[in-house]
Amino acid sequence: MAAQIIDGFSIAQNVRAGVGEKVKELQAQGVIPCLAVVLVGENPASISYVTGKEKALAEAGMKSLDIRLPEQTTEEELLQRIDTLNKDSSVHGILVQLPLPQHIDEDRIITAIKPEKDVDGFHPVNVGNMMIGKKSFLPCTPHGVLVLLKTMGIETKGKHVVIVGRSNIVGKPLGILFTRREYNATVTICHTGTKDLSYHTKQADILVAAAGSPGMITADMVKPGAVVIDVGVNRIPDASKKSGFRLCGDVDFEGVKEVASHITPVPKGVGPMTIAMLVFNTLEAAVASIKA
Repeated sequence: MAAQIIDGFSIAQNVRAGVGEKVKELQAQGVIPCLAVVLVGENPASISYVTGKEKALAEAGMKSLDIRLPEQTTEEELLQRIDTLNKDSSVHGILVQLPLPQHIDEDRIITAIKPEKDVDGFHPVNVGNMMIGKKSFLPCTPHGVLVLLKTMGIETKGKHVVIVGRSNIVGKPLGILFTRREYNATVTICHTGTKDLSYHTKQADILVAAAGSPGMITADMVKPGAVVIDVGVNRIPDASKKSGFRLCGDVDFEGVKEVASHITPVPKGVGPMTIAMLVFNTLEAAVASIKA
């Protein structure tokens, strides 16, 4: 029996609708949540992501401050722009789209954003608070994965979660979150140094693929009945498409769906949830600014 497809698109729409209702309440108080979106350069994937984020903000009744900077923007110029946004009380969140051009130190830029405006959840203060279970902005993709599972009624307590990928954006924070008491999972994180990857993936009750490697998780690597969450978004050449490429995940979807109990597709799986949780975090930042 084929796996149940987890419709991340519909779940994300519901999250965004809920945020939109709360935005109306804020608007009645004279507050319009605002996210400054900073894009440096002309990376086509980044432009696509930023456009999607700005559309979602508009649909939720929020304001987006669209800041497009040329590729040759210096690190100091970008830091000055962030400083201005940090001081602007009408801006509740700041998002600098990654990756940045090679001449700019990403860590320095992330650290320059005020933690209370870091809606990506990447600032060391937010990461540290997340680590010890204190209130913080949660990184959007890991948070989105957890909301997907909760919405689908998939139990995590006592389950073995195997995450393939150890990035600071997905793998590491997701591993930390799964070990929180409200999720209570046992976590294994695999990476390029892992020997016999399939041995570990076959142990998983919940398998999360977040390695950025197209189709690397195949049916023979998945335990029958496992829940498979595909975080990968890979662009591969496809002459039949107008764009010249198509999107695929880290999971061989057609093969794995015959083994898994639940599976996320690519696109319309985890991707829409990432944007939905960004909108959610922007709302949280606006609410916190009123209480401050």
